[in-house]
Amino acid sequence: MSWHARLDLQYTYEAQRTAARFQHDGPLRILQSLYPEGPICHNVLVHPPGGLVGGDTLDITVQVADGAHGLVTTPGATRFYRSLGEPALQRAQVDLAAGARLEWLPLEAIAYNQCLARNELRLRLAPGAEMMGWDITALGLPHAKQPFEQGEFAQHIELEGVWLERGRIDANDHRLLRSPLGLAGQRCVGSLFFLAGSALGRERRELGLSLAREALEPHTLRDLAGATSPHEQVMVVRVLGPQVEPVMQLLRAVWARWREGLWQLPATPPRIWAM
Repeated sequence: MSWHARLDLQYTYEAQRTAARFQHDGPLRILQSLYPEGPICHNVLVHPPGGLVGGDTLDITVQVADGAHGLVTTPGATRFYRSLGEPALQRAQVDLAAGARLEWLPLEAIAYNQCLARNELRLRLAPGAEMMGWDITALGLPHAKQPFEQGEFAQHIELEGVWLERGRIDANDHRLLRSPLGLAGQRCVGSLFFLAGSALGRERRELGLSLAREALEPHTLRDLAGATSPHEQVMVVRVLGPQVEPVMQLLRAVWARWREGLWQLPATPPRIWAM
């Protein structure tokens, strides 16, 4: 039996802080709102089954109103398990009003052997809105000796009308997986992005790239990482690694610097990250 779960999350600014309201259908929900840094609302998105099999669909919508600032993370990885023929789909639609901010920071997605998975993130930002987010994908479970030898993982990240990243990783595509022009034998792929609804300006983009490169320089994965600005509304850090932990560590370091340097906010991590 396949699951089709939906979650609609809305952030509004009320009484000097961000309030979160949500509706759900099926096994997908938001835990209690937390305020470890005053007006910013931290939420944990929970999928109790813990993973998706062929035929499962998770639909997530997030709306952030003017002046609101939400942070969304997850308690653990999203697992795409073996499929017997149908794909498993997770798709998120995010809409930010002018003056809104969002941090979209789910933990990694794991592509298990023989999965057929699609992971989509579509974004609409009004002028004046800004967000940070990341996407981290692990291929197989190297430590458990469960490599990604069969299956397919498709990824779609889009800022409407501005930026599109789309890719498909086929476990049989050895040229992509092993070539130095592809994944170079690495089994974890991570991207952190800073997006805006209007042009960031040259000085701010240069600052963001400089902060990112300062965080990359001392890290063990620095030769497998880079920071770019493919559009005046977009900054991206990309990294490859042998496993999730060092990739996550690097992206958290850049996230912390961007938070402090671009938003003048302390790098306050979600409490669940320390558990």
